[in-house]
This record gives sequence, structure tokens and C-alpha cells, in this order.
Amino acid sequence: MVVAFPCLSFRQPFGGLVLDGVKTVESRWRPLLKRLENRTVAVHVAHRDWEGGGWREVLEGDLGMDGDRVQELLRSGERFGRGVVAGLVDVGETWLCPASLQGAELRELERSAILTGLWEKHLTRLSNPRWLKGPLVARGDRNIFTVEIPAELLP
Repeated sequence: MVVAFPCLSFRQPFGGLVLDGVKTVESRWRPLLKRLENRTVAVHVAHRDWEGGGWREVLEGDLGMDGDRVQELLRSGERFGRGVVAGLVDVGETWLCPASLQGAELRELERSAILTGLWEKHLTRLSNPRWLKGPLVARGDRNIFTVEIPAELLP
């Protein structure tokens, strides 16, 4: 038996950070996840890395993680390799981050997204992350795509 899920591909380290519960807000230039509110989506770990190191600055600076903790998270996010569906996460509300947002509210969103420069991006709350029991090799996509996950891999 297989179960079909909508799936979203994340570049590393974000795929692992979502599944480890560190990244709880996803940001996109368009409201890609809005139609999936209150649904579960599969998390695909892309082959490519996120370009830029702003995520490391948020982890080490704003979240106060030391280098060892960051390395531990990076290793955890690679546990199944890349080019795989690695887990599931629940999708919450999507909203547009206003260009005028500043101060503590903006900093909190940046800590949750593990990314800076969120103005005018569509932000989506993520919750209840869980790793699959094993990886499912799958080709990613820039858009939402459907994957069929064998029931024995479901958490």
C-alpha cells in the first residue's frame, strides 16, 4: 500500500532543519503552500545547497548555537542523503510579510525561517515535522508535486 502526498523540495540545509523542527516558517516569493493549509506535505531534500550563508548567521547569532550544534544539525539533515523524500510536515497559515515589518516581530520570524530578508515574501507556518523510517528516492521539482510513499516508510 502507498499513500499519496503533495511534496515540496527544499535545498539543504533547510530540508533537514524543517524535519528537525528548527525551521518552522517557510518563505517563498509566491503563495505556493496556501492551498495546502491544514494538510500534510512530504519534504523532499534537494541535491543542491541553498546559495548564501545567511542561515548559518541566524543559527549561530540569533539562535545562539555553537559550531558543534550547527554541525550536528547538518549531519542530521543528511541522514538519508539527497534527492530523497525524507519526511512529512504539517502546513499552517500562509501570509505576506509586509515591507514595513521591523523590530522584534521581524527578528522572531527570521529566527523561525532561519533566513533574513523576509519582506514581501509569502510565509507559511510549519509544524509537526517527522522523519520517514527510511528515504524514498524521488526527483524534485520547483513546484508542488505528488509522491507516493510506501506505508512501511511512514512514521
